[in-house]
Amino acid sequence: MDLEKPPREGSEPRVDLRKPAAGPAELPVRREPEAPEGCLVVAIRVPVRIVVLVLVVPVRMAWDALVVAARFLNDVLFRPLGRALMWLGRALFVWPFVGLWRYVVVPVAKALGWLGNMLVVVPAVWFHRYVLTPVGHALAWAARGVGAALGWVYSYLLTPVGHAALWVLKGIGAVLAAVGVGVYTVLAWLVRYLLVVPAVWLYTWVLAPVGRAIVWCGEGLVWLVSRVVTGIGIGLYWICRVLFVLPALAVWRWVLTPVGRVLAVIGREVLDALGHAWRMAGHISLAVGRFLGTLFRWIFVEPVRWVYRSVLTPVGHVVRDAVLRPAAEAARSVGRATRQALASARESVRQVRADFRRMLFGEPRQPQPVDRREPSGREARTLGSSTTALTKD
Repeated sequence: MDLEKPPREGSEPRVDLRKPAAGPAELPVRREPEAPEGCLVVAIRVPVRIVVLVLVVPVRMAWDALVVAARFLNDVLFRPLGRALMWLGRALFVWPFVGLWRYVVVPVAKALGWLGNMLVVVPAVWFHRYVLTPVGHALAWAARGVGAALGWVYSYLLTPVGHAALWVLKGIGAVLAAVGVGVYTVLAWLVRYLLVVPAVWLYTWVLAPVGRAIVWCGEGLVWLVSRVVTGIGIGLYWICRVLFVLPALAVWRWVLTPVGRVLAVIGREVLDALGHAWRMAGHISLAVGRFLGTLFRWIFVEPVRWVYRSVLTPVGHVVRDAVLRPAAEAARSVGRATRQALASARESVRQVRADFRRMLFGEPRQPQPVDRREPSGREARTLGSSTTALTKD
């Protein structure tokens, strides 16, 4: 029985507070409608995909076979061979150079450094400290004395003479300056009225009008030439536009653009077909590979595994329990007996050698006991005894 009333028409929908509100991820996503495809695209797509699939499947299967073979060769041949070559190169090139550097070059360099220090650095330091430094101090003291003497000569002899000579030169300069001002005034008046005034008159009344006339004529000539060139350019522009631009534009607009669009559609469909065919060929190649792997497992691996489990393993256990373990026990027993025999022989040889030495040289001298002040053993200390050397009984 439904206890909830249906919403009336025109009223707002009821919100159920018991249910959580829809999050951003639960909101319906509005998808943009896809652009409709033309009949040309649909007519091209199916045959192109069929042809491309037929052409791509052998290529993809060959590619997958090459990938599997390359991985197998890499794991089985190339990687161990590379590691062996790396170890061989390290053994032939790196380790000899490291040993040469560590045990030859470094000791020789240290020896040469010590020899250079003792033969060059130490004598140079001694020579600088005990020869050059005193000589330098002596030269500096002599230079200071000479400088003091030259300073006295400059201060008390050359300076008064220089001041007197400067006073005399100032007087002579004042006389020459007065004479030069008069001469400059005369020469300036002559230059003004003989050169400047005639030149200004010539520029104002002769050169300026002639130059303005020449400029006006040049501007007229430039205007005429520009008009002629503009007319010729406009004519050439329209000729080129009518003969070349408009036909090229028509060919581009009505021939090349439609053909390009058709070729673009074909190219896009070919690329899409290649991608689709490559993915489908991958699935087909995977299925074929799994089928071949299953067939190889059932034809070769499972029989070999059954033979190993059912035949070779029991035979191996029987051989181990009936042959190998008794043979190992016998070999260990023989080894123990051989070791015991060798030990007895060594002991006999040792005794014979000791008897022969005793027969030739007599008994060896026994060591005499020495009266030691230290206690010979660890004994319990009592009130009447001591373990020190001074208070020992």
